[in-house]
Amino acid sequence: MDFLLSVIGFAVDLGNVWRFPYICYQNGGGAFLIPYTLMAVFGGVPLFYMELALGQFHRVGAIPIWKHICPIFKGIGFAICIIGLYVSFYYNTIIAWALYYFYSSFSSTLPWASCDNPWNTPDCLSYFGRSNVTWTNSSTSPAEEFFMRRVLGLQNSHGLNDVGRIRWQLLLCLFLIFTIVYFSLWKGVKTSGKVVWVTATLPYAVLLTLLVRGATLPGAWRGILFFLQPNWEKLTSTAVWVDAAAQIFFSLGPGFGVLLALASYNSFNNNCYRDAIVTSTINCLTSFLSGLVIFSVLGYMAEMRGVDVEFVAKDTGPSLLFITYPEAIANMVGSTFFAIIFFLMMITLGLDSTFGGLEAVITAILDEYPHTLAKRREVFVLGLITVCFLGSLATLTNGGSYVVKLLEEFGAGCSILAVVLLEAIAVSWFYGIQQFCSDVKAMLGFSPGIYWQVCWVAISPAFLAFIIISSLLEQPPLVLFNYQYPKWSISVGYLIGASSFICIPVYMVSKLIWTPGSLKQRLAVCLRPEKTIQEQPLASAAMPLGP
Repeated sequence: MDFLLSVIGFAVDLGNVWRFPYICYQNGGGAFLIPYTLMAVFGGVPLFYMELALGQFHRVGAIPIWKHICPIFKGIGFAICIIGLYVSFYYNTIIAWALYYFYSSFSSTLPWASCDNPWNTPDCLSYFGRSNVTWTNSSTSPAEEFFMRRVLGLQNSHGLNDVGRIRWQLLLCLFLIFTIVYFSLWKGVKTSGKVVWVTATLPYAVLLTLLVRGATLPGAWRGILFFLQPNWEKLTSTAVWVDAAAQIFFSLGPGFGVLLALASYNSFNNNCYRDAIVTSTINCLTSFLSGLVIFSVLGYMAEMRGVDVEFVAKDTGPSLLFITYPEAIANMVGSTFFAIIFFLMMITLGLDSTFGGLEAVITAILDEYPHTLAKRREVFVLGLITVCFLGSLATLTNGGSYVVKLLEEFGAGCSILAVVLLEAIAVSWFYGIQQFCSDVKAMLGFSPGIYWQVCWVAISPAFLAFIIISSLLEQPPLVLFNYQYPKWSISVGYLIGASSFICIPVYMVSKLIWTPGSLKQRLAVCLRPEKTIQEQPLASAAMPLGP
């Protein structure tokens, strides 16, 4: 159960709450569930299963596992660790925003409920339940000004050229977040495995509570109908299929090394096939549940404003979580209670994914350098957390949200998809699908069926290649809060993305150079698993003697 909750906690994150509902309604509503399901069945779930099986059989993290599979691809492990660092630089800042809101929610009147605060401007207009106010293009809501001016301090930044000073309130929030993360990870999965009993289960209690509350609001049915109403014409668009594939891969999380790391602590005969089906199904159902929760409230907002739902739900990203939904909560009966549990849910969802992401880096490096670091885990984890904290400082400035968007777009964009593609190719084509299936049979007592084998060899890699090529060919302008990113920042973004992926070809070249023999002999050595006769019994030694 510790393992299952850890995997569910990693896979079910903030993206399930805001990205899936928005992507779903944007790409055809109920019709989007067709490409989403197909991409899950033939792409996401098979690779999810593959990573769990790899981690459980070889019992090591993302770096040293490649000596047992295909040594020349070891650079994949280093790329995964760098991507994990980039994600930690911005993801924990989003949790810090949620923590700031959580703290601010402990008041009889929520601070984003009115325009009577020091940070408000003359353009602020509180329109809920008022028929005598006129909303104009220059009007801003109290919730928008609270997030933009009070939390982020965007008025003191002029973009990436001038991000301004560090906001000390967010600095304290982030410090507290990383403190919690450190004391959850410093002793290993025995500690984090217990913490997830709270952080992985609490969001479901909150989601169900918010769903019941949302369903009882006037106009809720309008939002749910808008969310699920099929627009079949959208299915003819390539972009819809790309969005569906990208959402399922980023949601389930193969390629981040987390599944490898968590599964490496399992017993050798654990039923990872069952775990893959259960956790991926829970993840997809959670996304759907989140959509009902979010859009029931958006329907209520549309009813109160007297506008169509599409005008309320036009914003994505942080706006949906930190402006639109809080604004609706502020105008509910019992607003303080619902604000507290909503932002507590966001914090726990974020912490789960942070635990998993950093545990992947920790396990990979400790398993690669066991003699140096194995007995110094606490010190190593402290050093890693410190690096992540220092790397996050730029995201805590007045213009930090622009940095968050840049890292989110490029730090783990096409690079992570390329890593998953190479991982699938290395396992299926170089290590060999028959060898991999025999490994699974040694653990589970049965071999994966033809469906799984075809997905691993051809269908899943094809889906990944399709997403990568489509994403590179179609690069819309990067915009956040009406700020269009300058060209130089896009170039920096590409460098960030390339800095992790470059580890793979660099390691391949260095491995070939330092391996003795002719080129043919070098390739043979670099492509063959480095299993010696002495190492072979290690896996079988993990098998229980009893039935």
